[in-house]
Amino acid sequence: MRIETCLASKQEQRRAMPADSLVSDPIGSVTHAVTIYAPLESVWPWLAQMGGGRAGWYSYDRIDNGGHPSAESILTEYQQIAPGDVLPAIPGATDAFLVAEVEVPRHLVLTVPDASGGIQVSWEFLLQPVDQGCTRLIVRGRISPHWPAPTQARSSSSGGPILIERIYAVLERTPKPLMLAAAGFGHYFMEARMLRGIKRRAEG
Repeated sequence: MRIETCLASKQEQRRAMPADSLVSDPIGSVTHAVTIYAPLESVWPWLAQMGGGRAGWYSYDRIDNGGHPSAESILTEYQQIAPGDVLPAIPGATDAFLVAEVEVPRHLVLTVPDASGGIQVSWEFLLQPVDQGCTRLIVRGRISPHWPAPTQARSSSSGGPILIERIYAVLERTPKPLMLAAAGFGHYFMEARMLRGIKRRAEG
């Protein structure tokens, strides 16, 4: 069985994305992509309902979703999103990620704001039709030099820290270059799993 790598092409990695200006001078930028054999209208609902305590993140649920399985169906109650809405990073949280831009059914931008009103992280999802019934999902994350910094409304999961919180608690005590490398390594595997999860659900 062939496993999708979710590696973006060189052109996709170099191209400008609409939300690049939100973090104009990043210390890290990662672009992943996957081809989904479904029209973008069938892919978008899986993006709209993401978030802890919502549909989950379609990744390793034991790590980032408190062990709760990510949704396997479209949840109509989470389909209406708008700038200013919060897609919780983890179940029970009230902060990050903040919806910055929405263009249904093509474009979603999430951010992690800091306490001063700036942006620590931008996380962009762009859906592009390839041909009839086929979509390319391009995802880019950009990290500000101010990361990590206190968020506007720091919160944590209910019932005690979950695994992803414990991992970041350890990383915050490491030198920044090492922290950035470790976070990037972990992000690759989590996001690749996420994109494969979206692909499987949308194609199914």
